[in-house]
Amino acid sequence: MPDIQFSTLPDVQRPLLEKFYRAHRSSMRARGEAQVWVARQPGIIGALCLTPVAGGHWLTGLFIAPAERGRGVAASLIAAALTSVEGNVWLFCEPELGGFYQRLGFTGVADLPQELAARLARYRQTKSLISLVRCAD
Repeated sequence: MPDIQFSTLPDVQRPLLEKFYRAHRSSMRARGEAQVWVARQPGIIGALCLTPVAGGHWLTGLFIAPAERGRGVAASLIAAALTSVEGNVWLFCEPELGGFYQRLGFTGVADLPQELAARLARYRQTKSLISLVRCAD
């Protein structure tokens, strides 16, 4: 994938991310304190957010343009983003996505930082989600 660039998105360009999400009718959003990573070719074709939490980061907002799926963009974007952070990285996903994240080194976890445990409890009121972690080396 040499033609795809993976990098952080400067805060001044965040409207481009919101436009990307809206263009694909995605419900994803970038929270203010999150570090945003994008895949570009040259426009944005994928994105994710890393929000600081106690002991590490929370990965949210992963979305790849439908036309780009199946090419390894998500895995490469996650790999690039995780080189920039220290500590554990947690995420919530639908159970059918668990295998994808497990191939990237994430494992199921029940013990979450308090702020994530509270969020997951709220989210599970309306969605079936699992929690995963990739532990720091």
